[in-house]
Amino acid sequence: MTDKAFKKELLSSLGSLRAFAVSLSGNRDRADDLVQETVMKAWAKQESFEMGTNMKAWLFTILRNEFYGQMRKSGREVSDPDDHFTNNMAQSPDQHGKLDLQDFEVALNKLPNDQREAIVLVGASGFSYIEAAEICDCAVGTIKSRVSRARLALQESLDISGPSDYGEDVISAPAGTPPTTG
Repeated sequence: MTDKAFKKELLSSLGSLRAFAVSLSGNRDRADDLVQETVMKAWAKQESFEMGTNMKAWLFTILRNEFYGQMRKSGREVSDPDDHFTNNMAQSPDQHGKLDLQDFEVALNKLPNDQREAIVLVGASGFSYIEAAEICDCAVGTIKSRVSRARLALQESLDISGPSDYGEDVISAPAGTPPTTG
């Protein structure tokens, strides 16, 4: 197909494209942007259009894919017109998390086998107390007791007294973020 014939057929589809874009987006300005993106993509990829096939269907497919692509992208984006979120973004250094995990692993390994087994089944693997009791072949009350004792031992070993002891410390927290109190 020549550029001239392609252009003629493309232009004859604009009204239908715009109507379809308005029906998808519900907004005339956004529909115009979708049509413009569609036309630009179609023009750039005109060599992939097969002669004798339905150009209107091809264009509608491009428009639909563009619309849903934008929807997926907007679902991952956060509106931040005043740069509030951007200015407060910071990433904690990885070593603190690794060190905390190492401390936890040491504390977990110090637990008696029955308590470690119970806390791993209930706390880490997501089993209910009933399921954990069945796995360990013991009473539900026994599992609850083991988990409770394991939690207390871990808190003591890790020197955790409340919610303020979790997460970043004051030194590694992002600048401008007030420290949490527990």
